Amino acid sequence: MTYVVDTHAFIWYLTDSPRLGGLARQALLDPAALLVVPSIALAELRFLSQRGRITLGWEDVGALLNRDARCVVHPLHRQIVDQMPAGLNIHDALICATALFYRDSLGEAVQIVTRDAKIAESQLVETVW
Repeated sequence: MTYVVDTHAFIWYLTDSPRLGGLARQALLDPAALLVVPSIALAELRFLSQRGRITLGWEDVGALLNRDARCVVHPLHRQIVDQMPAGLNIHDALICATALFYRDSLGEAVQIVTRDAKIAESQLVETVW
């Protein structure tokens, strides 16, 4: 299974936070899973780290990405922008578009790991929490 990981879910996974949903934790710990981190989520994480809004250091994120072969940072490119759904804010739309790209263009079984109600309510892509 391919999981596109929302920013808050990735932060809580990296910090082993109890705020991470049980099914989300199972998905992110699955050794056979592909964990797709949209570039917007990575940029948000760095921004939050630089501003001191999270305790997670940017170097720690880089170390995990280098060490865990299941993690792939997906770049922002024209095909992602083309698939951005209307009605969501830009961050949520890019996360959904990344999942739609994996599902529709690459033929992957995909879910978004998020507790974001607007993403879940959009029903564009199945979510797990």
